[in-house]
Amino acid sequence: MSTDRKHLAKLIADACVLRGTFTLRSGQISNYYVDKYLFSTRPEVLKPLSALFAERIEQMGRQAGIAPTRLAGAELGGIPLVTVASLATGLPSIFVRNAKKDYGTAKQLEGKLEKGDPVVFVEDVATTGGQALEAVKVLREAGANVLGVIATIDRLQGARENVEKADLRFDALFTKRDLGIND
Repeated sequence: MSTDRKHLAKLIADACVLRGTFTLRSGQISNYYVDKYLFSTRPEVLKPLSALFAERIEQMGRQAGIAPTRLAGAELGGIPLVTVASLATGLPSIFVRNAKKDYGTAKQLEGKLEKGDPVVFVEDVATTGGQALEAVKVLREAGANVLGVIATIDRLQGARENVEKADLRFDALFTKRDLGIND
């Protein structure tokens, strides 16, 4: 890992790794928690993350043999991340709500999506990949050609395997080991 990536990993870890006993979204119990809001609200972290996302999004498009035309992220934690990735790549973004609104336009997807659009999904912290896969399902049902998922942090607890089983590519900017977390 380059010095810049090591420095960024340390910034992220210092900002958001909490120790204690936590119940994760997956229902698993963990002795640490990666609080995405403690790093995704900091400009000194978001700016360098945007460049890493841009690099990985381009790589994922090359691997898929098709350049993505849209990026997507799930509410709430994925919104700042997909926004900085969008700014760095120039690609429009789509926000995936956890549930359809029951007012106004009653949409679950915000932003423009055309049938067949190649999309990369940007994730905050991946444990089992459950939230990403739920959002990908919504995107696919709306006609998106989802190329893969890029997580900011992979907790190394099955996300890669679960995402790849869903016929998607998976990449992560950092793993828990990069943040100094060793179980």
